[in-house]
Amino acid sequence: MPEGIAIEELNEDERRLAELGYKQELHRSWSGFSNFAISFSIISILAGCFTTFGVGWNNGGPAAIAWGWPLVSVFILIIGLCMSELVSAYPTSGGIYWWASKLGGAKAGYYTGWLNLIGLLAIDASVAYGCATFTDLTLSTFSDSWAKHYSLTRVFIIFMIVLFLVALVNIFSSHLLAVINNVSVWWHVAGAALVVGILLFVPKHHASVSSVFTHTVNNTGMFGGKTSGFGFLLFVLPIAAILTQYTITGYDASAHLSEETKSAANSAARGIWQSIFYSAIGGWILLLAFLFAVQDEKGVTAGGGAVSVIFSQALTSKWAGTVLLISAAGQFFCTVACMTSTTRMLFAFSRDGAVPGSQYWSKLSSKRVPVYGVIVSAVIAVLITLPALVKVNIGTADAPIIVPVAFFAVVSIGVIGLYVAFAIPIFLRWKAGDSFQTGAWSLGSKYKWMCLVAVVEIAITSIVALFPTSTGGVFWGKHFEWKFVNYTPIVVFGALILLWIWWHLSVKNWFKGPKTTVDLPAGMTAADEIAAERHGGGVH
Repeated sequence: MPEGIAIEELNEDERRLAELGYKQELHRSWSGFSNFAISFSIISILAGCFTTFGVGWNNGGPAAIAWGWPLVSVFILIIGLCMSELVSAYPTSGGIYWWASKLGGAKAGYYTGWLNLIGLLAIDASVAYGCATFTDLTLSTFSDSWAKHYSLTRVFIIFMIVLFLVALVNIFSSHLLAVINNVSVWWHVAGAALVVGILLFVPKHHASVSSVFTHTVNNTGMFGGKTSGFGFLLFVLPIAAILTQYTITGYDASAHLSEETKSAANSAARGIWQSIFYSAIGGWILLLAFLFAVQDEKGVTAGGGAVSVIFSQALTSKWAGTVLLISAAGQFFCTVACMTSTTRMLFAFSRDGAVPGSQYWSKLSSKRVPVYGVIVSAVIAVLITLPALVKVNIGTADAPIIVPVAFFAVVSIGVIGLYVAFAIPIFLRWKAGDSFQTGAWSLGSKYKWMCLVAVVEIAITSIVALFPTSTGGVFWGKHFEWKFVNYTPIVVFGALILLWIWWHLSVKNWFKGPKTTVDLPAGMTAADEIAAERHGGGVH
């Protein structure tokens, strides 16, 4: 135990954390509701359902969205339940990375941690860019002069402003973040309900049940635009699942914030599965409201499947602007929560010396916030989204369809990074069998089939996320151009190759997995220990 601290002085959460090898450094002020709130905010049906609606529409149409959302949600809930059992057993900020290290050793933890971190950084970027896009759309709806000239540069500037504001909020204090996330839950509930109400009562007429549940679309240009045959069923339609897979993600935040949550073994477990469950129901209702509000299917398809087209068809500019404003605000809350989750994971991974510059990213301010981690996360989000400045038109000069290929690529990177990171400890838990020591929240014997289902679903959707999203992105196609490329495979496989090289040349010689801080002298933190090691000193 740390000097001057007796075991009886620790509460239950601090005692469990000490058993896992860490002393309480982060401020444990979050309630169970706050823990649920951050995952619910990151899932954010006001973000994913709006920003990636076009992925579902272009790769299957109304039927793919109406049936695909509940189907994929069931599998994601199974994944979440498996993770709830893990976080109950190991409630640490390292979350997924720590679980993998405990169950599979340092190498498993190394790859899991980096995949998780890459996924979180990509999610930061995608949500912030979505917030910027919808802020721009909102202003365009209320201002004719603003709407006159659409500018990718203008959206990118708003994107950087969003990241700056989010970074400030995260740096300010942990307690403020908990308050903001609590407010975010009610904003998402009330905001989504208001959007559904507007789309239910304001439009003059609604789409038929038949069109919503049976009509299909192939707006990719692949397979001649056909909505039947093996090409459509096996290559185009599966991409629609990314709408759900991307929206309902980031719930690992409940694990990353477990060291700041009271009664974490139970609260963090509930935070994961409950955030998925309620988001799945709310998201389906919201998407059905979008689909029934469609006035002209061909018009939505011509507009690249953007929800803004549906709103402009069904609503007056005032009502459309209100819906967009609700979404933009929800996406800002979501970005705040995403940044919090990312920096806590970066803190935990750096605490164990696994990230270059660890002494900075594991350093806490006087308010116990990883300030440098917040700053570097924002900078990386900007860098990986730079391709969004390239204008991509899959239409014609007379009928342009501007598609945010870079945004969809960042979305796919986030999906693969996060979900593959989830799959590793879930598989290792299945492999451990009954020798796994469960926490207060357990699946019982159901883990035997649930873990396998979770891993298979993640494997399939991760492969799907690598697919090109238009004919121009097919390397061997005659219409190929680099600006159309879904650069997810380049980033993912490039990162894995670099990680493999780094592991074999260096990391395996010194990285032993999670360190312990519980025995450090009083007043000494993980960052202090890393700094001492860097300068050749010891811990005395």
